[in-house]
Amino acid sequence: MNRISIIRFLQLAAILFFIIFEASCTPRTIDYDQVSPEEKLIIRFPHVTGENTPKGLAAKRFKELVEAKSGGKVEVQVFPNSSLYSDYEEIDQLKKGHIQIIAPQTAKFSNIIPEAQLFDLPYLFQNNKEVWELADGPVGKELGHLFEKKGYKLLAIWDNGFKQITNSKKPIKKPADFFGLNFRIVSSQVIANQFELVGADSSVLAFNELYQALEQGKFQGEENTVSNINNKKLYTLQKYMTKSDHGYLGYFIVTDKKFWDSIPRDTRKMLEDTLTEVTDWERTTAVQMEQDQYAQLQKQPELTIHELTSEEKKSWKASFHDAYNAYISSINNNVIKDYVKKKEQRVP
Repeated sequence: MNRISIIRFLQLAAILFFIIFEASCTPRTIDYDQVSPEEKLIIRFPHVTGENTPKGLAAKRFKELVEAKSGGKVEVQVFPNSSLYSDYEEIDQLKKGHIQIIAPQTAKFSNIIPEAQLFDLPYLFQNNKEVWELADGPVGKELGHLFEKKGYKLLAIWDNGFKQITNSKKPIKKPADFFGLNFRIVSSQVIANQFELVGADSSVLAFNELYQALEQGKFQGEENTVSNINNKKLYTLQKYMTKSDHGYLGYFIVTDKKFWDSIPRDTRKMLEDTLTEVTDWERTTAVQMEQDQYAQLQKQPELTIHELTSEEKKSWKASFHDAYNAYISSINNNVIKDYVKKKEQRVP
């Protein structure tokens, strides 16, 4: 082999090595093969929870209904369990156009739309009906306007349920029991304030990393819904659970506004109508699943559950109350501020 041949061989080898190296460094494989947009609309819809959760089941139902109603002209590709992106990657990938619909926990938009943190306020809602009234009423519409100002389209708000406290150290019955424990949280100043008010530490971590972090002892506790605790088997790592219902966990169903506006009007109407139908179904499903899966958790021999009494819950509400003052002073939107002030009056 002459010198020129050797150089060419080395160049080809280097290119081949680079291609293999790049492929091996890609954490998730994304298939972008699709037919012409004139023939079929592809909607990629990733989420981070399991398939057998309210969000997972609703995403699947949305896919099935849309594909049936469109006669195959719209394909919805659902990616559960963070199989495509983590919950902290989804928003960025949505803006890049790599995905078309996301369903992040409401707190994930706190840095973009601070007002969205009202969903994180402890004991803001007494029941699911109050959540639905907010989502379908003036506050929900106002949130929609705030999303559009940032280039997004808020399509719906889906339920998961009310949050409970779990930890590996001791029963948590009164606010003083939180002191000195470290909790995993999502990125929300309201939630960080909540734990700070009861003397606990907190750190932000993506949901898909939570189980391993608990297994490694990086956190003593976390807050989550019954379905997430049950489906992700967090009870195998967390010996104690407090049935506190202290906060709400829901999801913003969001798309990029430019993408949404580019869809033909009749197709967009079909998608919107389907989302309305699925949202009603998802709400009923979430309530039923919370009841069923709580019964399953109660049967787990390794998990000790304490249900807060009315007096204990009153003490928790009083301890968390200053989170409202911090939130109200941090926003300028009068529609949302007035709503929170009215709710604040009944919290202590």
